[in-house]
Amino acid sequence: MNRHSKPLTLLLALTLISSALLLIGVTVGSTGFGLSWLNSDDAIQQQILWQIRLPRSSGAWVAGALLGLAGAVAQGLFRNALADPYLLGASSGAGLGVALLLVLAGTSPAAASLWLRVGLTGAAFCGAVGAVLLTLVLARGVEQTMRLLLAGVIVGVVLGSATTLMIMLAPDIMRPMQAFVMGSTGFLGWNSVLIMAPLLLLCLLAAMGCSRALDAMTLGESTAASLGVRLQTIRLLLIGVLALATGAAVAQAGLIGFVGLVAPHLVRSRLHCTHSWLLLLSALTGGALLLAADILARWLVAPQELPVGVVTTVLGGAYLLWLMHRKPLLESRA
Repeated sequence: MNRHSKPLTLLLALTLISSALLLIGVTVGSTGFGLSWLNSDDAIQQQILWQIRLPRSSGAWVAGALLGLAGAVAQGLFRNALADPYLLGASSGAGLGVALLLVLAGTSPAAASLWLRVGLTGAAFCGAVGAVLLTLVLARGVEQTMRLLLAGVIVGVVLGSATTLMIMLAPDIMRPMQAFVMGSTGFLGWNSVLIMAPLLLLCLLAAMGCSRALDAMTLGESTAASLGVRLQTIRLLLIGVLALATGAAVAQAGLIGFVGLVAPHLVRSRLHCTHSWLLLLSALTGGALLLAADILARWLVAPQELPVGVVTTVLGGAYLLWLMHRKPLLESRA
């Protein structure tokens, strides 16, 4: 069998699954599934379909793809199967950025005007990227992987504590912060898609350009260096991809856990492949996972809606628990 046949088959399967989920996402509303809406001539129903449900479902897929790609990059960069997109403090930085703006603005995302919504997005993105830059400063560059990991943990804990302190000082922001921490696709629209889609393409191209270096780094840094890999440059570029992809997804959809961690594991469970395929397939898997979780969040307790982050946490935790009993997680490939 051709060595590309299995990845191509999985690529086709993920594309079909994503297309089917997108169609389902458009038909799911507060009253459950409604295929009749697709053929309706009612102007209001058409507006709900094309201006609310379709951009929300598309945005959920793109945000999931960004997290899936970031997870594959993190696991390859740190050669650790437990690495996730938030490893370098991006989530804590994004949370602090949102908390700061909410304190200054004194309002919630649900009641925010357009400028404030854009401001929250920008604050989350700047906070995520700023946290990664702070991690790099504390780690004194990208030369030592272990130093980077420790610096990321320190930054995450400190910024998380700062966010908690701000919530204590300004309890009015607790409710919107809770929505951000739990993750939500309810605010995603065409503007979100237009922001995230080009960034997904940019990050994917940059990451795949480093795929051969990631393959070499799985053999060890000394071996990779002997093969001509410029470790410092590659690490810096991959950290940039990790920060950009994570920051974009978090800024638009909040903190959504387990998608970036689980997506690469699901791909590896189906086939062994090089990073050029792993990065692409992890992005597609992440998109399908988050879109499926969004559909469940809307459907399970309709007409109410669950935070999508709760759904991904339950499903992701259940999968990792099953994986842990199936084989030791620490022994799985990084």
